[in-house]
Amino acid sequence: MPLSEANIPQNYEDLEVFRRSHQCAMDIYRLAHTFPAEERFRLVDQLCRAAMSVPCNIAEGYGRFYRGDLLRFLYIARGSAEETRYLLLLAQDIGYLDTENCQKKREEYTEIIRMLNGLILYHRRKLKSPT
Repeated sequence: MPLSEANIPQNYEDLEVFRRSHQCAMDIYRLAHTFPAEERFRLVDQLCRAAMSVPCNIAEGYGRFYRGDLLRFLYIARGSAEETRYLLLLAQDIGYLDTENCQKKREEYTEIIRMLNGLILYHRRKLKSPT
């Protein structure tokens, strides 16, 4: 369904992309702590930070007064989602994640990125509109 005033929540907690990215961040935290102890301050830390950055930046953007600021934080959230997708692939290739779990999580982040793209497009159009 195309985004419109009628279906864009004003509260970030009501956004489907926020709820999904929040759930994924929790899943990543649980998953990353199964990695070897020596990765605690390397891959685990980076993966958890990237995953947490997605919902954090959505929330922070919605806390800003200007739409331009919101857009900047949505772009950061999208970048963090891409970073998370890569770090999941790296964890798989190193042998810390099995292919099935890795693919499932990467697909979830692909969907989050798609949703963020739609939200960004909506807010870019609103920023350019005279009303």
